[in-house]
Amino acid sequence: MKETALLLIDIQNDYFPGGKMELEGIGEAGEKAAEILAYFRGKGLPVFHVQHESVGESAGFFLPGTEGQKINKVVKPEGDEPVIVKHSPNSFAGTGLLEMLRAQKIRKLVVTGCMTFMCVDATVRAAKDLGFDCTLIHDATAARALEFNGKSVPADQVKTAFLAALSMVCDRVISCGAFLR
Repeated sequence: MKETALLLIDIQNDYFPGGKMELEGIGEAGEKAAEILAYFRGKGLPVFHVQHESVGESAGFFLPGTEGQKINKVVKPEGDEPVIVKHSPNSFAGTGLLEMLRAQKIRKLVVTGCMTFMCVDATVRAAKDLGFDCTLIHDATAARALEFNGKSVPADQVKTAFLAALSMVCDRVISCGAFLR
């Protein structure tokens, strides 16, 4: 199992209550991600935290140096767990993540994080393109409502639609409970 690593994507304060981009279900998703994190730490398995940092002039959240940009305390990095800072949805783009994973001979990723329809989607698809076996913990992700062409789409429907699509890409899309069993 040493070839397996946990990837926690953008579980940052701005997504939590009081943040600049609160997600629906973030409290439960954070708790589930924390359970998976505790499992990996308990087994001594590699953990990688991904932290988004906005660089665009119009960015309204994850601004550099703000409290909102920090990784939430529920999954706060410990010890020598690396934090990969990214500036785009794909956690591999413009970062050293791929090199770090290859250096540790990681072949399998367990993925949690936010937002289901943006950074989780982009990262999982990139990971599969790069040859990684991917397990997505569906209840350790969160989304928000979206609007398109005058139609509102509730957050639970956004999340479900993206998880359904990712289930065709991932090796497994399962719950936290099923993973821990």
